[in-house]
Amino acid sequence: MKNVLILNAHHYYPFSEGKLNAALIEKADAFFQAKGYQTRVVNTQDEFDVETELENHQWADIVFLQSPINWMGMTWSFKKYMDEVYTAGMGGALCHGDGRHQDNPKANYGKGGTLTNTQYMMSLTLNAPAESFADAADFFEGKSVDDLVFPMHMNFKFFGMQAMPTFACYDVMKNADIDSDFARFEKHLNENF
Repeated sequence: MKNVLILNAHHYYPFSEGKLNAALIEKADAFFQAKGYQTRVVNTQDEFDVETELENHQWADIVFLQSPINWMGMTWSFKKYMDEVYTAGMGGALCHGDGRHQDNPKANYGKGGTLTNTQYMMSLTLNAPAESFADAADFFEGKSVDDLVFPMHMNFKFFGMQAMPTFACYDVMKNADIDSDFARFEKHLNENF
C-alpha cells in the first residue's frame, strides 16, 4: 500500500474560487483510495502545523500537487507553505541543508535530499490555452508547462524526489472544456499509477 499526500495549492480569488482544483483533488483522492492507497489532503491556504506537514512529507510515497498557475508560478499561499515547511525541513526532515559540506563547498549543491524514495506529480490549471505553449512565435516561445514550473521541479528535486509526468488543464477561465479535462485526468492517473 502506498501513501499519497495531496496538496491543494489553490488560493481563493473572487474570479477564481477553486472549484476546478477542488474537483480534481476529489477525483484524485477517490482514485488513490480505490487503488488501496492511504491519502492525506492538505489545503495550503488553511492553517497548518509545520511539524505535521514535515511528517506528512516523510510519510508520503507520492506527493500530488494540485495548483493553479498564478502569475506564471505557484500561488501566494503555497509559496508561504513552502517558505515555512520546506525551510524547516532543511535540518534533515526533507534534506540536509543544501547538500554541500565544508570540506568541499563547491560540490553537491542540491544533493542533500532525504526523500529519495518519494515521487511527485503536479496537476495544474492554467488560464493560458495549450496552443500558447506549442508555437515558438507565441507568448511562451515554444516552452512547455514543465519549463514554466521548472523552479517547482527543482524544489522537489532538492529533496531528492522523483518526477512523474505533469498534468495540465488549459484555458480554464475563457474556454473551459471540463468534461474533456476530467477524462484526460482520469487517463493520466491510470497511465501513471
